[in-house]
Amino acid sequence: MSSASEVAGVEVSKPDKVLFPDDGLTKLDLARYYDAVADVMLPHLRGRPVNMQRFPDGIEGMAFYEKKVPSHFPDWFETVEVHTADGTQRQVVVEDRRSLVYLAQQACLTPHTWLCTTQALEAPDQLVFDLDPSDDSLAKVRKSTRLVHDLLDSLGLDSYLKTTGSRGYHVLVPLRPALGFDEVRAFAHDCAERLVAASPGLLTIEHRKAERGDRVYVDIGRNAYGQTAVPAYAVRARPGAPVSTPITWDELSRVRPAQFTTTSVRRRLARRDCPWADVRRHAQTLTKATKRLDLLDGG
Repeated sequence: MSSASEVAGVEVSKPDKVLFPDDGLTKLDLARYYDAVADVMLPHLRGRPVNMQRFPDGIEGMAFYEKKVPSHFPDWFETVEVHTADGTQRQVVVEDRRSLVYLAQQACLTPHTWLCTTQALEAPDQLVFDLDPSDDSLAKVRKSTRLVHDLLDSLGLDSYLKTTGSRGYHVLVPLRPALGFDEVRAFAHDCAERLVAASPGLLTIEHRKAERGDRVYVDIGRNAYGQTAVPAYAVRARPGAPVSTPITWDELSRVRPAQFTTTSVRRRLARRDCPWADVRRHAQTLTKATKRLDLLDGG
């Protein structure tokens, strides 16, 4: 007989521990949230190495990223060996509902995923543009995000949009794992440079925050080996428990970056299908897009 604190076969210890003080969201609430969204979230997690962002004492306490598989993790948890600057290490891979809930039991609020799968660790199957505003202008970050979409569309690439659950938006291009990280990142950098050249007062690729002014940062740094991105439906460690949520391009003008929470996103999914349900069916190569970008740049 299961207990009141058991979720998806995982016994949640200290279920009443509050992780989001302003909202009263507990560890049990977090586990139940991830259980509720598992069907739509797992397609964006399966097969990917995960860096766990853990908050043992809630979002107002100490936080840390855990990359290596902790020694106390159960034997049934899937792992993968990856190469790092310090050698090799094993990282967790979330393959099923129980694994996802177990991360919540470990007070992992956000599982950050690699942009590749264990089937091809050197070849990304995602390209991500992170639009990061330097101020609170929602209009600027929305315009910037739209410009990324328009450029990709002109290159013949399908792109998908989601809120970050923080201050900006992510634009994702699903890829066939045909190129290495360096080649994909070089393409993303060329796109970002073109965007900045066309709108220098609005966009920047300047790494240093002090040099960005009030421009929106087009961050392509996640497109490198071992780097991660927040996956769809992941909870962010911010007041209100916002969720990184897939949206349609038509919704960009209406949905704020941190609009959906662990409560409202479930209501949304009860009313409509996930806009990213077909994302992998639209995986593409960059061959033609690279040629088109060269032509736009006069190459």
